[in-house]
Amino acid sequence: MNRIPRIVELKPKYLIGISQQMSLVDNTTFELWKSFRKRSTEITNRLSDDFISLQYYPEEYFKDFNPSTKFIKWACVEVDEAENIPVSMNSLLLVGGLFAVFDHKGSSSAQDIFQYIYGEWIPSSKYQLDDGPHFEVLGAKYKNNDPTSEEEIWIPIRFK
Repeated sequence: MNRIPRIVELKPKYLIGISQQMSLVDNTTFELWKSFRKRSTEITNRLSDDFISLQYYPEEYFKDFNPSTKFIKWACVEVDEAENIPVSMNSLLLVGGLFAVFDHKGSSSAQDIFQYIYGEWIPSSKYQLDDGPHFEVLGAKYKNNDPTSEEEIWIPIRFK
């Protein structure tokens, strides 16, 4: 696993998908994705075959971490414009900004990468967490809970 991220200035993106409020204690990610995957073919203006798992955390989520704290999780895809939105799906503008991008190889259930990012890399870097969504890009090499799976982990950052 490469533990040195790329620093990327992300341009705004349009996403379409479904979202759900959950916590780590009451984690409904599997159900969210099962529901979305079945219907993702209804989205006609996709820009790639990649899927995006996106989380909006409350402002103090990482400062006073509690696994029962609720956040919003999206299962979505990137589109060229926020039009032709299927019934019971929503659009989202990912405004962009500065991100640390970690290329992760391993099971998506492994939490060691997140412990490293939030507990080691951010505190020792010249960056701090920024407001905004955290997300994972699940491309062609993504295999849920497989040790050979590959994904990109995008963390919003700003200079300290």
